[in-house]
Amino acid sequence: MKHGKKYQDSVKAYDLTKQYEASEAVDVILETAKAKFDETIELHVRLGVDPRQADQQVRGVLVLPHGTGKTKRVLVIAKGAKADAAQAAGADYVGAEELIAKIQNDNWFDFDVMITTPDMMGMVGRIGRVLGPKGLMPNPKSGTVTMDVEKAIKEVKAGKVEYRLDKTAIIHCPIGKKSFGKEKLVENYTALIDAIIKAKPAAAKGTYLKSVVLASTMGPGVKVVPKN
Repeated sequence: MKHGKKYQDSVKAYDLTKQYEASEAVDVILETAKAKFDETIELHVRLGVDPRQADQQVRGVLVLPHGTGKTKRVLVIAKGAKADAAQAAGADYVGAEELIAKIQNDNWFDFDVMITTPDMMGMVGRIGRVLGPKGLMPNPKSGTVTMDVEKAIKEVKAGKVEYRLDKTAIIHCPIGKKSFGKEKLVENYTALIDAIIKAKPAAAKGTYLKSVVLASTMGPGVKVVPKN
């Protein structure tokens, strides 16, 4: 892959082979994020687990101390009092059969998170095949299948992130925007890395955090000293 001049300049600005402490790594990221838009800063963690094993899965959710910098559009599938509560709590879209049909028939995906009540999961399950690949399927583990729709909406709007292992044993997760500045990014990074460490499966053997990298949307990755 051919990289542009800004990327090449960024690579020259620091030692590619060195592992930096988190606060130093954030300094480097902020220095090398040169795009004209407010770049997202992402954390990429390779774990020493086997993602094919059910007892070595790593997944969880947390509300970052300073959010993600992105306003998420929330769709709530609910009826009656729960639908009213969702509306009052600031959901962007609230409905039931008509919205399920809209997703199914019109390929409508103008939302970032779907929240539903347990009694509606039978209906939502019918479109699981289209929601699943997009990472939009509600799940009790991520707090998106719940009777407390107000709390779920507030958490998503406040900057709740879900971290989960991919097939290559890597977790990719945003920790904020360049405009957050060093202090907020370091606090978000610390909260997320601590949550990942806490989620270590009992079946995991050997080194848990194999590699930790921070990167901006358009910039190169910066290695961080793993906290094992």
